Formats: sequence, C-alpha cells, structure tokens
Amino acid sequence: MQAGANRYAVARSLYSEESFAEEHEKVYRRRKTALDHVKQYFTCDARRAKNAVLSLLPIIGWIKIYRVKEWLLSDIVSGVSTGLVAVLQGLAYCLLASLPPWYGLFSAFFPVVIYFFLGTSRHISAGPFPVLCLMIGSSVTRLVPDESPPANITGFEGLTKDEQRVLVASSVTFLVGIMQLAMGILQVGFVVTYLSDTLVSGFTTAAAIHILVSQLKFALGLQVPGISGPLSIIYTLEVIFNKIQSTNVCDVVISLAIMVAVFVVKELNDRFKAKLPVPIPIEVIVTVIACGVSYAFDFRSKYGVDVVGHIPKGYEPPLAPNLHIFQDTAMEAFPMAIVGFAVAFSVAKVYSVKHDYTIDGNQELIAFGVSNIFGASFKSFAASTALSRSAVQESTGGKTQVAGLLSAVIVMIVTSAVGFLLDPLPKSVLGAVVIVNLKGMLTQFREVPYLWRRDKADCAVWLGTCIAAVLLGLDLGLAAGLGVEVLSVVLRAQFPRCSVLANIPGTDIYKDRKDYVDIYEPEGVKIFRIPSPIFFANIEFFRSKLVEAVGFNPLRILRKRNKALRLIRKLVKKGYLQWTANGFLNTSSGPVKESAEAESDAEGRDLPTDLKELPGRVDWNAELPADIIVPRVDLHSLVLDFAAVSFLDVSALKGLKAALKEFVRVEVDVYIVACDPSVLEKLHQCSFFDDEVRPSMFFLTLHDAALHILSKHPERRQNKSGYGKILTTVTTHHPAGGLRSRDRNAPDPETRL
Repeated sequence: MQAGANRYAVARSLYSEESFAEEHEKVYRRRKTALDHVKQYFTCDARRAKNAVLSLLPIIGWIKIYRVKEWLLSDIVSGVSTGLVAVLQGLAYCLLASLPPWYGLFSAFFPVVIYFFLGTSRHISAGPFPVLCLMIGSSVTRLVPDESPPANITGFEGLTKDEQRVLVASSVTFLVGIMQLAMGILQVGFVVTYLSDTLVSGFTTAAAIHILVSQLKFALGLQVPGISGPLSIIYTLEVIFNKIQSTNVCDVVISLAIMVAVFVVKELNDRFKAKLPVPIPIEVIVTVIACGVSYAFDFRSKYGVDVVGHIPKGYEPPLAPNLHIFQDTAMEAFPMAIVGFAVAFSVAKVYSVKHDYTIDGNQELIAFGVSNIFGASFKSFAASTALSRSAVQESTGGKTQVAGLLSAVIVMIVTSAVGFLLDPLPKSVLGAVVIVNLKGMLTQFREVPYLWRRDKADCAVWLGTCIAAVLLGLDLGLAAGLGVEVLSVVLRAQFPRCSVLANIPGTDIYKDRKDYVDIYEPEGVKIFRIPSPIFFANIEFFRSKLVEAVGFNPLRILRKRNKALRLIRKLVKKGYLQWTANGFLNTSSGPVKESAEAESDAEGRDLPTDLKELPGRVDWNAELPADIIVPRVDLHSLVLDFAAVSFLDVSALKGLKAALKEFVRVEVDVYIVACDPSVLEKLHQCSFFDDEVRPSMFFLTLHDAALHILSKHPERRQNKSGYGKILTTVTTHHPAGGLRSRDRNAPDPETRL
C-alpha cells in the first residue's frame, strides 16, 4: 500500500488451484458425521443440564438481575395500562372467533401467566391476536354454523351452540399448542425464516380486510351468519348488502362516534408520544363512557342494540379437547401455529434489538405451545401477541414480564369481580375499536408501489399472498403465498442474469462488458459469469446462455468437423487429396460427396476428432479442400467465473461435464476460476475429472487464469504493434484492435491487465 494514496501493488506467483495447494498446506479438519451430532445431542453433563434448565425457564435468568428500585414502578404502571387494554381487546377479538365475549378474558389471562415463566421476550404482551382469532372463527363457523345444524362430531350431544363453539375453539387451540410445542422440542424454530417480511405484510393486510368485513355486522347492527371457506368474504358482503335496509341507526352512530374519537386520540398519541408520559388509553375511556350511556338510556330495550350481556364471574372448570375435532381441523391448525408464532417472534425480535437482549426462537415455540395447551384446557383460544397491546406494554415503561403478569392480574380482577359492569356495553363499540386498530395493517397497501419500483418479484409475492388470502381464506391464502414465494426464489435462481466479463484496463478487475465504456477483451477469450448456484432446474439455461455468449454451439461444430474428417479420409484414400508442406492439395477434378449411408450414420460424431489416419493436422480456421465447409471458431479459451456458484447438484455436475467436454473437443481451453472449496471438493468426490476434464483447469482467481491464457498464446500478439505490459511477473503485449471502446473517436490507449 502506497502511503498517502489509495493504490496498492502486489507481486506474487500465478496460481492455479493445484499450484496453490502444493505451496500452501491446508489444515485438516475432521467433519462431524450425523452419528456425531446425535451423540452430542444426547450427551448430558452438569453444564448442559444447567443450561437446559435455564433455557426452559428463562425467568431464572432475568429475575436474578431484576432491579426492584428502578424497574418495579415502571412495570406496575405498564401492567395496569396493558391490563385495561387487554380486557377490552379480549372482549373485542373474541367476536372474531365467533364466541361469547367473556371467553376473550380467559385468553387474556392464562397464556400471559404461562409466558411469564417460559417466554424469552421481556416486552411482548401474550394473548389474543386478531388474525389468529379470525382463523379460529373460520374453523368454529365451519363446524358449528349459525343457521344450519353442526357437523356430525362425537361430543356435541347435549351441548348448546355456544358450548359447541367453545369446544371447537379450545380443541383447535390445544392442537395448535401441541404443534408449536413439538416444533420447539424438535428445534425447528427456523421455520419462521420461510415467511418473508413481504409475505407476512401481504397476509396481514388480507387478514385486516377479513377482520374489517367481519366487524361490519356489529358496526351496522345486522344479524349476519358466519361464513367460512373460499370466497367467504364475497358471500358475507353479499349478505350485508342484502340486509343493509335493516341497519340499526343507533349502532351506526355509536360506531362512527367511537371510531372518530379513537382515531383522533391515537393520532395525538403518535404525534406527541415524546411528551406524553403514558399514551392516553382512549379505548378504555370510550368503553367506560359507552357502558354508562348505554345503561342510562337503556339502549338494549329502546333501540334494539346488541350488547355484551351477562358475564359470568370467575373461571370455568377445565375442558378436555375433542379428538374428532383434531381430525377435522388438523390442516387449519398448522397455519395457525405458524402464523401465531411468526407474528409473536417478529414483534419480540424488534423489541429485543431495541433493548439489547437475545430471544430464542425454539424456546418461544415451547412457551406459546405450553401457553396454548394450558389455556385451551380452561376454554381460552389460541394466543400470540397483538402489536398495539405490546406497544402499550413497552411504551408505558415495561421492563420485564412482571408487567405482563400484572396485566393478567387486572384481567383476573375484571373476570372475578367487576365483569358485571360491562353487561350494557354495545357490541358495536367492540367492533368499532377493532376496526380502528386495523389502521396499521391496512396502510400496508402503501408498500405495493414501493415494491413495484424496487423489486417486482417481491411485489408479486405481496400481491399474490394478499389476493389469495382475501379470496381463498387465510389458511389456503398462506399456503398459496408460500407457493408464490418459493416460485419467485426458484425462478430467480433458475434464470439468473448471466454476463460476459471484460478487463478494466490497468487493473485486475473484471466487470460486465455492457456496463463500461473502456474495457479490454483479450482476442480469442471469453469470460462468462453465472451469479447463481447451478442445479437441475437451471443447468440447461446455463448451457444455452453459454452457447449464446460464445456465439456458436460446440456440439454442432464437433459434428461438422467429424463429418468433414470422414470425407477427408475418404478423399485421401481414393487419392483425390495429397498432403504437402502447405497442407492438403486437391488433385480431383471435382468434389466428392459422402454416400447416403455415411450421411445417415451419425455414430461417432459426438466423439473427439480422431486425426490418427491423417498425415498432418487440420487447420479448421483455414480454407478446407474439396469445398468442405466447417464454421470457424475464433475462440481459443473460455473462462467460467464460479465466484457466485455456492453449490452444484448431481444433475448439474453431469450437465456441466458434458458442456465442458464439448468445448474441449473443439479445441477450446476451458478454465474455471474462484470455485468455492466445497464445490471443488464435491467435484473430486463425484469423479468429475477424467482425461478431458482435468483439475488443472481450475484457477484461484480470474486474473490468474487471464494471465495464464495470455502467456500460453503468444502467437496472438507477436505480429501486432502498440503493446502494453501486464503488471505482474508475466509480460505480454495486446493488439490495439483488442480494445473494446464505446467511444469510437477515442485513441487506442495502452492496455494493462
């Protein structure tokens, strides 16, 4: 490195992979086998036992460092605020699950208590999540419809419709918990990585549309049956529009007033959040006011407003899940398990980065799995975390899950003592609160123009997921979104943007020749780059792009050469051709054509050219005797840049080897550069090399291969003038005609590699 200048100079030997391996000894590393991993997994000692206990009970880790004087007051304030919001959201989101409202209080209590002990996030608020509630509601209304008999399931006998729905919801939740717990034990928390941010955004936006439509019946005061399955949102809207004349005006007025008030105050909270010590709990305030006004003016009797009604005190006895419901809802429970965990983990990750601590995805799966199993036994439904509730817990000063435990205490107080005060609360209030809280998810539509400008494949994933989830339902929509996402990844890898590289004069840098004005392409050399792994789906694309880059099909050239050789041998044998010092001399009076039998015989045309029976070597780029025409090949060296090739499968190995042999057989030297060591090791293991494809064609860097080629073909430079020097141990000269410049008026500069 030259002092005071951003320039460096390196003098070293020219390396192929073989020469580098000879000069530099590698460290031997023993690869662990599958048996080694199994033994390590089941090996137990005191340290692993201690770590396992701390991992399964994260509370032990953070409770030891709990700062009572600094954190307790903040956790109390946060717990009370979050508890009030959790009560209201529990009642509101329970409507999405098509259950009596007070069961939402159970879901805001039991999962929070379990998560306090098992969760690794200190800031998220476990409990009902609207998207998950809607997915549960879809299963509930499918098995226990509003206006038709329930499904034929053992265990429904003697139960009321509400009790049947509670049994379905708790059984589905129990199954979701089993799936999450199993994934946590099997250490497959990485599964959430397959849900990209784009897919989650499109999915939650579609869920917000479903939630909005499902709450219209409460906001308008209509009796609309629950509809599930594909196109359910269209059928629901059809029913709503058919019944629009039956709208309850009082419910509409209440809903509009609540939505305006909540929206305005939430905007003020966002604008002045830096100045407000605690966000204004507007949902709680309007709920209290609505309860008082409804009770004072008797909305239920005078105006026919649908209210929450009687809320039983205390908790109900445990309920065993129904195995028949497991069988009918298994396909619906799995996406619930994935969505619930993915949302909770995403929110937890945001807060863990903000507050500088770590979370464990597998432990989060275990925590939510146990929470759902335990909660389902006491008639709660599947839990995740609501973004708004978690934001309240964090923004009001919550430091640990002590705040979450205190919020559960607030919910318990309401359930056990003061639940009767919510008896006159209109359901339209709950519907309005749910609709207003959809603002964040609905505004995700603004991502579409951004994605279209930046990444059209991601935009297609967003739109495909959203449209599929809206039309097909959330479970099938999620599966369709995953399909679109996988397809986009496959297509990107299957059809990568291949390029032909050229040298930036005076450097060892090689760039796409289409992107720069003054670049140098050595005569007779092509440098081809594929920026993708090579596998069964893109090997043919790779070969076609390679043929397009070099400008000829080596297999066709080989076949024409073998055909020409057969004819030349025949002419020599008959005496029509004679070998001289200057090449073949045609002594016949006219051309001799191959027989029809020889024309139809294609055997051996794909084999290497055999010159044993000829007295000399055929110059395929010179004029051939007897009017024999074979396309010329000006290429003498082909360089394949494998810097971005991370793996090859068996199909790709076969296709690559066939392509390399085709070029070698038409006398084109092939070099592969910057090959990943794991790929090179796999080539050796799979017997990739033979007499034609040799390890010597692999070079350490692209520049090493270029210098080797230029030193190997000095005849391309000897008869030219205007030479420059290569800035390494190899000296060469480049013809002025070898410089490719888009500026036709520019002088031919000295070229240096």
